[in-house]
Amino acid sequence: MKSENFSVKSRLDSFRFAFHGLWSLLINEHNSRIHLLAAVIAVVIGIVLKINSLEWCLLTIVTGVVFITELLNSSLETIADIVDPELNEQIKKAKDYAAAAVLISAIIAVITGGIIFIPKIITLF
Repeated sequence: MKSENFSVKSRLDSFRFAFHGLWSLLINEHNSRIHLLAAVIAVVIGIVLKINSLEWCLLTIVTGVVFITELLNSSLETIADIVDPELNEQIKKAKDYAAAAVLISAIIAVITGGIIFIPKIITLF
């Protein structure tokens, strides 16, 4: 593989490709829109409950992990469908593992949100 010299244009192009990938995820993957809605709700609740900096950091990290796993899952599914569009047990297993990673990250995000938000909501009442 040929090494390319640094250029501002190539760096800007890489950002453009990355944002296109994120936009494509949100347009094409229904679950990503559910994750986005959950993230927006968490931000609104965080603002209303005035969570602290550490809590914002934790919320940001778990939200990011959910989107990262969703991106990796969608990437794997796309490539797998190109490699073998027919039902293939090994590819199904790989897709299931990737989907499980998204599920686990989402569960961790919900638990983290609960740890942050539930005590603050309880003190309101």
